[in-house]
Order: sequence, then C-alpha cells, then structure tokens
Amino acid sequence: MTLQSPIPHAEAPLDCPLCPRLAALRETCRAEHPDWWNAPVPAFGDPDARLVVVGLAPGKEGANRTGRAFTGDFAGDLLFSTLGKFGLTNGTYERRADDKLELRGVIILNAVKCLPPQNKPLPQEAHNCRLFLKSAVAALPNAQIFIALGEIAHQSVVKVLGGKLPKARFAHLAEHRVPSGKIVLDSYHCSKRNMMTGRLTEEMFSAVFERAAELLEMDAAPDQRSR
Repeated sequence: MTLQSPIPHAEAPLDCPLCPRLAALRETCRAEHPDWWNAPVPAFGDPDARLVVVGLAPGKEGANRTGRAFTGDFAGDLLFSTLGKFGLTNGTYERRADDKLELRGVIILNAVKCLPPQNKPLPQEAHNCRLFLKSAVAALPNAQIFIALGEIAHQSVVKVLGGKLPKARFAHLAEHRVPSGKIVLDSYHCSKRNMMTGRLTEEMFSAVFERAAELLEMDAAPDQRSR
C-alpha cells in the first residue's frame, strides 16, 4: 500500500523508533494483520489549507488499518460528514483510503502518528511525536485555525504553536490565540465513546466547525477590503 502525503518531507519514517512501546505494538500488528498499514499515519488533505484538524492518534481498525487519517472507523464517519457539511470535501467518503475523497481548504494531522495501546499514548510518546507535528505545521504556510480534537491534541498544538498551557486551558469550543496570531479551537474528540455517552453530539461538533468558518472569514476580511 502506498499513500502520498501532501507534506512528505514532514512525515515520520515508516519504522520510526522513537517510542519503543508503539514500535512494539506496530510489529505485533504487522504479524497479525500483514495487509494493514501498520505504520505512522501521514497527513491527509490540502497543503494550502487554512484550517488544520489535529486528532489524537490512529485507531487500530481505522487509520492504522487503512493508512489514511480518520478513515475506517466511527470517528471518521462523523468527521468527514461534518467536513462535507461545510464544503470542505470533494467526493464521497467510503471508509477506504482509495475512495477518491479529497479535502479542500483543510488538512488532518495527528498529535501521535502511531497506534497506541488502548488508544492512550503516554506523555513521553506525545512529546516524541511533537517534532513531526512541528514539521507539519511549518510545512503549512497558510494554516491559521487549528481544531484540536481532545486534550492531548490541544496540548501538543498549543506547545508547537508557541502558546502557554496554563493560559490555554482545554474546553469544548474554547479559543486560544497564540503569539503567532494563529488560533487553536478546542473540541471534544469525535470518538464513539464520546458520542455514545453524550459528551459530544453532532450539533456540538458542527458548532466547532461553524466557529472555525467564522474565524476564517474574519481573518480574510481585511484582505478583501483592501482590494
């Protein structure tokens, strides 16, 4: 399976050794499911994006299987349907990496690029992977709004963008402007657990993207007025 990242120079190597626990799980998955992706999952979307969605990490039977961020599991169903609702997709999402779906104006990254046990990366693993997130952000010259899905993604994004966590506390729909002028917009993760428990609803999730669209429109307004 070959998947082309829109920012290939910012990606982790397929056999990244930085996190021994994640590397060991990767090898176990390769033995059990040799036809799966089983490697760090690359970015997916538009390299000219102004909106960046940052998830937690690949799901075992989602991105770890398919090799494309949020593709193949419950979280992807909600994320891609929401992106479509806001005109950020071309094509139809079919839970496959070869479904020809394209993103426009948005790109998806993960705070941790490899599958963690029980979907729970350790703090050191999130720290190790931050260098790839930093490289990805540097490769996105137009990125302005960052939607962080969950607290771990929030922490990594704020740190990569130069913000201070004590001043930027995670909360659903919270907004944080970092020194560079970029904005971090928080959301509960669109996981099956959060949806089933009612912590997150489709309306709550849509509200995050609606606010992101408003912020992007406000950011573009000065340029439009000057023309």
